[in-house]
Amino acid sequence: MSDEGLRLAQEKMRAAGIDERAIDVFSHQYRQLEAGATGLIPEDSIRPLLDPPHLADVAIDPDAAREALGRTVLIKLNGGLGTSMGMDRAKSLLPVRDGRSFLDLIVAQVRHARATNGVRLPLVLMHSFRTREDSLAALAGHPDLPVEGLPLDFLQNQEPKLLAEDLTPVSWPADPSLEWCPPGHGDLYTAILSSGVLEALLEQGYRYANTSNADNLGAAPNPALAGWFAASGAPYAAELCRRTAADRKGGHLAIRRADGRLILRDTAQTPPDEMAYFTDEHRHPFFHTNNLWFDLEALHAALVERGSVLGLPLIRNTKTVDPADPSSPTVVQVETAMGAAIEVFEGAQAIVVGRERFLPVKTTDDLLLLRSDAYDLGADGVLHLAVPSAPLVALDPRFYRTITAFEARFPQGPPSLREATSFTVKGDWTFGAGTVATGRAELADAGSARVLADGSRFGTTPEEERP
Repeated sequence: MSDEGLRLAQEKMRAAGIDERAIDVFSHQYRQLEAGATGLIPEDSIRPLLDPPHLADVAIDPDAAREALGRTVLIKLNGGLGTSMGMDRAKSLLPVRDGRSFLDLIVAQVRHARATNGVRLPLVLMHSFRTREDSLAALAGHPDLPVEGLPLDFLQNQEPKLLAEDLTPVSWPADPSLEWCPPGHGDLYTAILSSGVLEALLEQGYRYANTSNADNLGAAPNPALAGWFAASGAPYAAELCRRTAADRKGGHLAIRRADGRLILRDTAQTPPDEMAYFTDEHRHPFFHTNNLWFDLEALHAALVERGSVLGLPLIRNTKTVDPADPSSPTVVQVETAMGAAIEVFEGAQAIVVGRERFLPVKTTDDLLLLRSDAYDLGADGVLHLAVPSAPLVALDPRFYRTITAFEARFPQGPPSLREATSFTVKGDWTFGAGTVATGRAELADAGSARVLADGSRFGTTPEEERP
C-alpha cells in the first residue's frame, strides 16, 4: 500500500473521463482504506433508535402537501443489473405485471401523481454505465415524461477495482470492463452535483428530493410525506418500517453515542461476532427502507462546503475481479451507502411509514409474490395488497433462482396466492394454469422434475390450521 496505488488509480480515472469531484471522493476513501478503516460500527458505539415519529400520527394539510409535492423531484436509483437473478441488463426492465416493467409502473405512478395533484413532478433516474442505454430506450416510449429544462437521468460514476494485495488498480485484459465497479449508491450525491442536475433543479425552483430504488414499487410519489418533510424543516430524512423476524438482513438506523447523531448501519458494517445484535428485531425495531428525502439547498451547501466530499463511511467489499471466476485475482471494491448521509446533516430525522412503501424485488421469490393475485395493480401504478398479510414465498434456488429458470416453471403465470399464508416449493416443479395455493402450501422434492396439473389446489385447509 503506497501513494503509487492511489496515483495509478487517479490516472486511470482521469483517462476514462471521470469527473474530478468523483476522483476527490475516491481519493478520500482510498486514504481511509489505506489506513486500515473497515467501516465497522460496534454495538457499544451506538444506541438503538426506539421511538421515531410515525407518518400515521402526523396531521398534514392537503394544500400544503400538494405544494410540497410540487417542489419535489422523484429520483430513482436504476443502476442494478439483477445479476442475482441471472440478468445482464437493468432489473427495472423486467416485466412485473401484465407485461409492464418496473419502469412502466414508475411512469404510471408519476403520471397519476401529476394528474391528481396538479404538479409537474420530474422523474430523474441515476443509471450505471451498464443500464443507461437500454433504460433510456424504454423511456422513449413515454414522450410525455420529461419536464422541460430537466434531464431524465444522470450517470453514476465508476471507479477502479483494487488488487487486495497492494491496492493498485487491477488489470484484466480478458474483459477490461470488469476492471471497473460502481462506488455504491452513496455516489448519488457526487453524481447529481457533477452532472449539473442538482443546480438545474434548484434553478427551476425545486427544493426537495425523494429518492428510492427502482425495484421498490412501494415508494410511489406521496404528498403526505412531502408535506411532512417540508414542514419538519429537516435537511434530510429517512423512511423506516417496523421490523419482523423476516427483516433481519436490512440495515437500520441508530444513535451514535459520541455525538448523538443518527447513523446508518448495514450488514457489512457490523462486526461478525455482533450479528446477533444486528438481527434482533426487538433491540433494533425499525429497518431502513432506502427511501430518502433531502433538501436540495442543504445538500448543495454541504457539497460546496466540503469540496464535494461528504465523508460517508466506507464499505469495504472483497470479491474476485471476475465474479464468475473464483480463481481470478482478489480485489477490493470501495463503496458507500446513500443512507449513510444521514450523519452528515445536523437535524436529520426519520419517520416510520407503512409496509406498503417497501416492496423491493431482490429475488424471484419477491417477483412471484408481486406477480401473483396477492396484490392488485391500481390505476395509480401502485401494487396494493389484496389480502390481510402477504404470504411468505420460498422457492428452491436450485431451480428458480434465475429469471430464465423461474419463468420456464411458471409458463401460465403464478398460482393464486390469495388463500395462502405461505408458499414453499422444494424440488423441480412446473405449474399448470389456474393452480391455487391454500394455507401453508408446500410442494416436496419428488427427486425428479414434476408438473402440477392445471387447476390443482394444494396446501392446508382452514380446519387443518386450527390449533
